[in-house]
Amino acid sequence: MGLFDKLKKGLTKTKEFLNKDVRDVFKAGEILTEEKLNQFEAGLLRTDMGVVAVDAIITDLRKEHGGRTVVIDEIWETVKVTLKDLLKGDGSVQYDLDDPLSPITQAEQGPTVILVAGVNGVGKTTSIAKLANFIQKQGKKVVLAAGDTFRAAAVEQLTMWSERLGCDIVTKPSGTDPASVAYSGCERAVETGADFVIIDTAGRLQTQKNLMEELEKIHRVIQKVIPEGPHESLLVLDATTGQNGISQATNFSNAVNCTGLILAKLDGTAKGGVVLPICQQLGIPVKYVGVGEQIDDLQLFDPDSFVDVLIDE
Repeated sequence: MGLFDKLKKGLTKTKEFLNKDVRDVFKAGEILTEEKLNQFEAGLLRTDMGVVAVDAIITDLRKEHGGRTVVIDEIWETVKVTLKDLLKGDGSVQYDLDDPLSPITQAEQGPTVILVAGVNGVGKTTSIAKLANFIQKQGKKVVLAAGDTFRAAAVEQLTMWSERLGCDIVTKPSGTDPASVAYSGCERAVETGADFVIIDTAGRLQTQKNLMEELEKIHRVIQKVIPEGPHESLLVLDATTGQNGISQATNFSNAVNCTGLILAKLDGTAKGGVVLPICQQLGIPVKYVGVGEQIDDLQLFDPDSFVDVLIDE
C-alpha cells in the first residue's frame, strides 16, 4: 500500500463522518443561504476542526459563494484552499514528499537528537519504533535510549522493537535517573557515529509538575554531550482525544520547547480535524501521523495530501 493510500485508509472514519453528516448539507442548484452555512458550520465543528478554522472556512464560503447557486465542486475547492493555507501556517516547516525527513531539523554534524514525550497511553513507544524504522529506511543509523525507566514494560517493549529493527539501544535498570539514560544514549550515538538518537521519556500527565521538571532536566543533560541538542522535541498525541490534545501540547511545549507533533491513531478517530486547531492555536506543526498499527504505518504529514484525502470523495 502506497503512502497516499495509507493516509486515505487512516482518515476513513473522518471522511465517513464528513460524507454522511456534512457533505449533504449542500445541494447543487440550491441557493447558498445563511441557514445552510450554519448547518455546515455545526457539522465541521463535530470533526474537531476548532472554532478558528471553521470560522475561516465559513467566512471564505460566505464571501465566495453566499447567496449564489451552489456548485458543489466549487464549494469544496474553496474549503480545501482554506484548510491548506491554515495548515501551512508561516511556511517555516518544509514538507517534501521526496524527502521523508524534510520536517526534521538535522544536526550539521554528528547525531541529530530527537526527544519524544507524551502522556500515558498515547502510543508513544510504538511511535518511536515507527519513527526509527522510518529513519532507517532513509539509510540512516539510529540509536534508541529507553528513558522510561519507571516502567520495566516500556523498556522491554522498546528493546523488543530495537531487536526487530536491528538498531542499537541504551537501557539502564528500573528506577535509574532518566536523564542519565539520555546522557548515555547521546554518548553512544557519538561513539558509534550514528545519525540519530531517539530518546524515550516516561509517559506522564501534563499536570505532574515534578515529571515536567524532569523533562527539563533531560533537555539540559543532552546539551552536555551534544550542545545543539535536542534538535527536535516531538510530542506524541492521540488523535482520538480530539481537542483535549491541545492542553497536552501546551503544557509539554512549555517544558521541552516542543518543535513538532506526531499525531498517533489517526486511523481510529472521526476527529481527524483536530490537526487544524493544534496547528493554529499552538503554532506547533504536525510532522508525522500514525495511520495504522503496523511498523510501516507512520507517514510524513503533508498539508496538501492531508486535505486532498480528507475532502475528496
